[in-house]
Amino acid sequence: MDNLFGSSDFPALLFFGVYLWSIFWKGLALWRAANLKQRNWFVGLLILNTIGIAEIAYLFFFAKKRMTLTELKFWQTS
Repeated sequence: MDNLFGSSDFPALLFFGVYLWSIFWKGLALWRAANLKQRNWFVGLLILNTIGIAEIAYLFFFAKKRMTLTELKFWQTS
């Protein structure tokens, strides 16, 4: 029996997309917290799983050196 979206693979694809989103932001935030030697933020971000919300808030508002949108464009060369 098909679900509302016509494919039984939709929940799996949605879960995979959320997983990739979360892993990207968590890795970026943990890397920044480790490099800035913010141990409490590192531990908190490592333990909490907020689907990227806490990680984005840390990166753009609470880090010692706040991230800018131009820093996210790592694929562009200067």
